[in-house]
Amino acid sequence: MAFDYSRFDLIKVELDGAALRLTLNNPEKRNIITDPVNEQISDAFQAATFDDRVRVVVLSGEGKVFCGGGDFAQMKRKVDDPGLFFKGLWGSRRLVHTVLDCPKPTVAKLHGAAMGLGATLPLLCDLVIATDDTKIADPHVNIGLVAGDGGSLIWPQQMGYAKARKFLLLGEPILGKEAAELGLIAESASSFEAMQETAERWVAKLANSASNAIYGTKTAINQPLRQLAQSMMDAGMAYEGLSNISRDHAEAIDAIMDKRSPTFTGE
Repeated sequence: MAFDYSRFDLIKVELDGAALRLTLNNPEKRNIITDPVNEQISDAFQAATFDDRVRVVVLSGEGKVFCGGGDFAQMKRKVDDPGLFFKGLWGSRRLVHTVLDCPKPTVAKLHGAAMGLGATLPLLCDLVIATDDTKIADPHVNIGLVAGDGGSLIWPQQMGYAKARKFLLLGEPILGKEAAELGLIAESASSFEAMQETAERWVAKLANSASNAIYGTKTAINQPLRQLAQSMMDAGMAYEGLSNISRDHAEAIDAIMDKRSPTFTGE
């Protein structure tokens, strides 16, 4: 089955031989992920699943950073109208399951920063490489939100619970080099060029290898993750929804808009 990728207008989707390249391409806004962008990413992964031409999916970002995270203006709208959060909940849930369910191997290339959902998305991929100085973080707690949209699922599975608790509860970034050493990502590289070279070597090998063997191996590896996602995501998103209506989250978003430090009360 073949697909027409020209319909994608919020991300760049290109079929390059056997590689489907998905690029976050809003560098003026640090490639932030809005709900419509989220939907198109899910659509692209789903298309890759059923497009026989695709043998590997490559995820990257244009500009100085891979992804700056979520859209604060959208978050403000969801504070003012909590119903919008619950409308978007299904898209967040779908993204996690669609990436994990895709049998095609996925390669993510990180540079600059990968924040929030912009960290969760690549961490759900199979082979992740970053430059040594890439800042990777899930700082949900810093803005009064529960890390329920995938961060609490994937970080502990990649690096272990003790380290994951440190980064998720403190909301602090980890650099690409340490992330590779701790197993959060597959590898790091000293420069952007070296990162690209290694990633493209992986892409070329995956695109020219015994695909059915790779698809089956990936599916077997991901089976426990998929089961865990089924058991965790609904509760995680429900907790995040509750934190969306908290006073601390509203204060955090107001502080961002006012360009000041938030004052949290625990409410």
